Amino acid sequence: MTEQVMELVRALGGAGQEDVLRALCGGACRMLDRRLKDGVTAEECGEDYRLAAAWTVLDWLRAGQGMEGVTALSAGDISVRREGGWDGGGLARRALELMAPHFRDEGFAFRGVSG
Repeated sequence: MTEQVMELVRALGGAGQEDVLRALCGGACRMLDRRLKDGVTAEECGEDYRLAAAWTVLDWLRAGQGMEGVTALSAGDISVRREGGWDGGGLARRALELMAPHFRDEGFAFRGVSG
């Protein structure tokens, strides 16, 4: 699955050193795997899984490369537009929302309810 995620990350513009990219993709897959419902596999999640992992990696790359707030980047005559209000972690957050139907419920508990 890591290889498929790496291909998607590259297609979405997240090229980089292969060993770093492989480590990030592997980490994103492990993070998602830990949250899957019992008995659900990454393969059963299909494109949701690959896209969520790729978005997570892109978010990590963007934060790690100091690209926070960059909304446009051009190569001809070099132009970079940076706008305030960057939603750090936004892609990773959307990735978790995309995978929500495949994740087990966490963070919900009844307290103080008499039976």
